[in-house]
Amino acid sequence: MSNFSTPESTDYVAGVCNIGPSEIRKRQTVAILGLVLVALGIASLHRTHAPHLARLSIFVPALVFSVGFVQSRKKFCLAFGFMGTFNFGKSRDLARVASPEDRARDRKTALLIFAQAAALALVITIVVALLPF
Repeated sequence: MSNFSTPESTDYVAGVCNIGPSEIRKRQTVAILGLVLVALGIASLHRTHAPHLARLSIFVPALVFSVGFVQSRKKFCLAFGFMGTFNFGKSRDLARVASPEDRARDRKTALLIFAQAAALALVITIVVALLPF
């Protein structure tokens, strides 16, 4: 369960930044895990001489990578943005966004981050699908 609190000081900026260093590291870890899964997937597809259509399966690990990557670069968690929360402290030490306007900005940014991550994953998938192996 999340512990909702009001932190004494934050760097929260509605629609711009809703996670601190600890949460950013988590997103970087997700991006690295996704990148490893992409690399393993490409190796497996290459080893089995998978047809181009089967290579589209790389989209899922590419999306894992992309979501982690974009969130860490933007310093913004899309899940927190949808939930109306932010975290600059310890893990699970979430605080609620008070203003409805700020929550709306956060939701808009969360949607944009998801769209950017999906676009990056799609580009990776297309490149893999077109690789000559």
